[in-house]
Amino acid sequence: MISSLLVATACSSGSQSSETSGKLEGRGPITFATGKDDGSGLNQKIVDKWNKAHPQEPVRLIELPASGDEQRQQMIQNAQTKSDAFTVLDLDHVWLPEFAANRWISRLPEEQLDSSRFLQPNLESAKYRGRLFAVPHSSDGAMLYYRKDLLAKAGATPPKTWEGMQKVCEKVLSLPEAAGMSCYTGQFEKYEGLVANFAEAVHSAGGEIVGKDGKARVNTPQAERGLEFLVDGFRSGMIARESIAFKEAESRKAFQDGKVVFSRWWPAQWSSLSKTDGSSSVAGKFDVTRLPGLTGPGVSALGGHNLAISAYGENKATAMDFIKFRTSEQQQKFALDVAALAPSLNSVYDDPALQAKYPYLPVLRNSIASAQPRPRVINYGEVTQAIQDEVYGALSGDKSSHEALADLQQRLERLIKA
Repeated sequence: MISSLLVATACSSGSQSSETSGKLEGRGPITFATGKDDGSGLNQKIVDKWNKAHPQEPVRLIELPASGDEQRQQMIQNAQTKSDAFTVLDLDHVWLPEFAANRWISRLPEEQLDSSRFLQPNLESAKYRGRLFAVPHSSDGAMLYYRKDLLAKAGATPPKTWEGMQKVCEKVLSLPEAAGMSCYTGQFEKYEGLVANFAEAVHSAGGEIVGKDGKARVNTPQAERGLEFLVDGFRSGMIARESIAFKEAESRKAFQDGKVVFSRWWPAQWSSLSKTDGSSSVAGKFDVTRLPGLTGPGVSALGGHNLAISAYGENKATAMDFIKFRTSEQQQKFALDVAALAPSLNSVYDDPALQAKYPYLPVLRNSIASAQPRPRVINYGEVTQAIQDEVYGALSGDKSSHEALADLQQRLERLIKA
């Protein structure tokens, strides 16, 4: 494993002319490797659309495990054996530096892409050392879901700061209708979601985890203020205590069942919360706003997935055309409707009909516009594990915030060699 940051130069054996020149050649059948379907059937439906229009260049869908870690590992194993089994790879944007630095994916011809159409944070996530290696097909930004009915009854407005959120909770939780409720929840189990929640707290307090210069910068007063917001939240009960074991599903259910006033979540939660079949107790009673921060609106962690072409895949010209098809406005609108995937194209957010159907889109766009990525490092798997270990230690009370960040700083310095 290469343990260096973006500024490092990765070497690879063998000739890899396609990723260095940006020239993609070959037409014919290809494969599309992506995570296990969530039940929507989206990927197969899009592949079927392509195959109907391109019978001579069919795409075969390869479903990898649902776990992101397992997806990444299978893609790496495929690349390390120089297998042509995978052609188009569906990459979490935080994996791209590792894949590009190791020359496991091909450099893409930027002249074939109108980059102005994409949300800038997502476009940047598809680049390595200033060169394009993927195309964003989806984005993501966290929002603060809140009980608009209870805030209105308490005479409160959606908060912009952490202190404001605590004050609103004091008002709301004093209402008879809020008996037994907690203030806030997020995703704090020891997994990747914890990294996103931690990064948001740190960035929203003016801190960093890894600076733009590639150096670890997490042992700072600003980062400690961000972590202390979470630690104090658990200590005081402002954050629902059971949230220490919450992933996405558990935190969604807590809000959906009316157990919390505020919830940090991605946009995909909207449709589940809005169901009127009796499964949601908050349908029509909630809304969203920007995440709160220390002194004003907070900073979301950037989410989203990019499509890249395996350096060892065949028929790369067909692969590039399929990527352009999958990232088109028509297919992104389809993905929003079918699977609630946040678009990566500006034009989709501008569509009045979609804004009426998905009223959270303006808030989501603002969230993404100011979002910050999780650390963009080549050895992301090791870095995220270090963050999870130390942050979870602080939240569970095994370490103080200061101790956790000091230890994390040392671990990151060892892992990241600029």
